[in-house]
Amino acid sequence: MSGLRDFSARRPLSRRALLRGVAGGAAVGLALPPLEAMFGRGAIAEDSDLGPIFGVFFWANGLPWHAGHGASQGANSLGDYWTPATTGAGFAASELLAPLARHQVSVISGLEPKTEIPASPDGQSDGHMRGFMVSLTSDRPRSDGFDHPSHTLTALRPTLDQVIARDPRFYERFPSAYRSLELGVSTARFHDYGHWNAISYNGPDALNPPTLDPARLYDQLFGRDFGDPNLVRRARLLDAVLADASTLRGRLGAADQARLDDHMEHLYEIQRRLELSDIGCVPAGPAPASSGDLLVQTANMAELLAMGLACNITRVFSFMLTSPATTQIFSNLGVVSDMHTVCHAGDYAAVRAITAYQMEAFAVLLDALAAHTDPTGANLLDRALVYGASEYGEGYLHDTKEMPVVLAGGANGGLVRGVHAREAGGNLSKAHVTLMRALGLETPSFGFNGGETEDAFSELLA
Repeated sequence: MSGLRDFSARRPLSRRALLRGVAGGAAVGLALPPLEAMFGRGAIAEDSDLGPIFGVFFWANGLPWHAGHGASQGANSLGDYWTPATTGAGFAASELLAPLARHQVSVISGLEPKTEIPASPDGQSDGHMRGFMVSLTSDRPRSDGFDHPSHTLTALRPTLDQVIARDPRFYERFPSAYRSLELGVSTARFHDYGHWNAISYNGPDALNPPTLDPARLYDQLFGRDFGDPNLVRRARLLDAVLADASTLRGRLGAADQARLDDHMEHLYEIQRRLELSDIGCVPAGPAPASSGDLLVQTANMAELLAMGLACNITRVFSFMLTSPATTQIFSNLGVVSDMHTVCHAGDYAAVRAITAYQMEAFAVLLDALAAHTDPTGANLLDRALVYGASEYGEGYLHDTKEMPVVLAGGANGGLVRGVHAREAGGNLSKAHVTLMRALGLETPSFGFNGGETEDAFSELLA
């Protein structure tokens, strides 16, 4: 054979290979796109997106109770204002889902925990404990150290946000400065210790406290130099690596040359858009002030989060609107007692109004994602999969039937939008398998201690 050999037939190029150069007297490197020379011909898909975004939106105290939760709940209910009347695509939003309808969210109803609960110590089946843990970890609470009278508990394993943030496949192509961000809005707490202060776990006794102040979040996102992992900084170093790109190109086969050219052109386009933008990754103004109004505070935190996501500062977040068993007082709705109290008092009308208000806050977060694009021009909500969840089905008697599940966004094309899937008595872990597969993380099974499942809701997977 004469001339250049096809590089894919030679020793594979390292997947960690960089284009190298010098900028400002310092050595710099720019990651290459996936090439056939790294994997073998035909082994990769051609795509140039920045990857999906995953988020958790959590609200406290579940839903207004109804007969689906049990006979006692049904006897003190005005009806089911959550579950859509029809299943499948194009369902009509229920009253409580109406604030989310403009974003074509998908909903899964009928699910419940399937984990086995040890008899000792007593109380592990309490919805506050079991429902929360299964909803966010696919497992039961840890028995060791569990004490129901003092409401002391912890998780057995990481929550979903941390499972995904730590998965090497999720950040393989475009690493971020932060693997995840933990945010919150309401400062009201059922207890001032442990589990009741956060919804994100790294593992047993390892909580990730949320950032609650917009000024602190502003500094966390924009008050430091993020360096090489930041996509924007990498894009601005293109000139320093052009010579190395030209040298490498001569060693590649025709298919890889075209792929490299497309990659460089794509990064040039990012650079062009950044140069035309006055914002880039620098906020246009100062941090917003904290507000006691939950919707205003949600909007402030969501706007900063969206700006950080647009700059690839992170691609995983948790957003705790209200903490587990919240004692938030919704006086703006005419409710004089805290939510935990009104749930146990059986005040259905108050819980219905509060749930609708919390869904309005959820919509505010989705509005912020929908209003922002990343440097490639992609809409953040189209890239995102936001898992909306609460700690149990209802807070009147802490029942874990009919756990709420909302999947918002497009997951970079992996999630079908605007679908209601229902499986009465279904396994809550099935929703977790579904969302991970929608994110492109092939998951043979998920769930623990009796909650394991291989199944997913196929009608939600694109």
